[in-house]
Amino acid sequence: MNHPTATKADVDLKTGRPNSHRIPPEANILLVLIGIALIFELLGWLFVGQSFLMNPQRLTIMILQVAVIGIISVGVTQVIITGGIDLSSGSVVGMTAMISASFAQSSTWSRALYPGLTDMPFFVPIAIGILIGLLAGYINGQLIARTKIPPFIATLGMMVTARGISKWYTKGQPVSGLTEQFTFIGTGIWPVVVFLLVAVIFHIALRYTRYGKFTYAIGANVQAARVSGINVEKHLVKVYAIAGMLAGLAGIVTAARAQTAQAGMGVMYELDAIAAAVIGGTSLSGGAGRITGTVIGTIILGVMTSGFTFLRVDAYYQEIIKGMIIVAAVVADVYRQKKRAKR
Repeated sequence: MNHPTATKADVDLKTGRPNSHRIPPEANILLVLIGIALIFELLGWLFVGQSFLMNPQRLTIMILQVAVIGIISVGVTQVIITGGIDLSSGSVVGMTAMISASFAQSSTWSRALYPGLTDMPFFVPIAIGILIGLLAGYINGQLIARTKIPPFIATLGMMVTARGISKWYTKGQPVSGLTEQFTFIGTGIWPVVVFLLVAVIFHIALRYTRYGKFTYAIGANVQAARVSGINVEKHLVKVYAIAGMLAGLAGIVTAARAQTAQAGMGVMYELDAIAAAVIGGTSLSGGAGRITGTVIGTIILGVMTSGFTFLRVDAYYQEIIKGMIIVAAVVADVYRQKKRAKR
């Protein structure tokens, strides 16, 4: 395997190296993004009398809104590449938001959950949130790798459990009075910075490290990966743990941005993250997908949500249209897989 995502069409037959002259798959997704943005621009002038793209404030809000989904989708992408799925990430966001925020309360807040642990250094609640997410992902990975139960069932169980923990933790009460040090990570452009940093790190990890090669190999053919010497179970635990860790990081950013934490945070985020990955070209069959495509897919979701709101489309219709787009992306993926199999 010369390249983790290489197919016969990607490889120069003489040298065996990836074909640098071939247009990357992200180019097609980028064209879709540009097309959607231009459609909203045209509809904006026709029905609203305003420009959709020439409003910096709207675009800034849109990017900030998709940053959290983007962080989650980076982890979900890696899970899907292995041929799995993670339905627990949204609930893990809510759970980690509640727990990390409870260690980030100020001493000036009279209803602090832990009065003796207020005014903690900002890195303490951040570390706790990341560790909680890592633990949730680790449990998912162990259940899938050791018990051989389907990822759908394992992560569904974690989804329900994590949501229950987030409600039980404070008996449904929100966690407020957070320190300025902690909430700083959610202010300004910082959520986007965190998202892009995470994307760059795991783009490099998937394309240029053994971790990435093993991830693609397991998704492409798990039996061949096992025969080639890859410890499939150990690697799956690692991938799901990373996905949980990133969901935990997303929960921290969510709480910091809202300056409060509630048990209902992160509802349906897992579906948006899966949608971003699939729209970005990650195959639900496993073995194919790139972080760069997922980043573009995340932005496409943000553009659609912002565009529909701009056109004053009812929220119910927005969900219907989003569902249709997700189905269309999956159908396109199935078509691509059939063409690849014929080649």
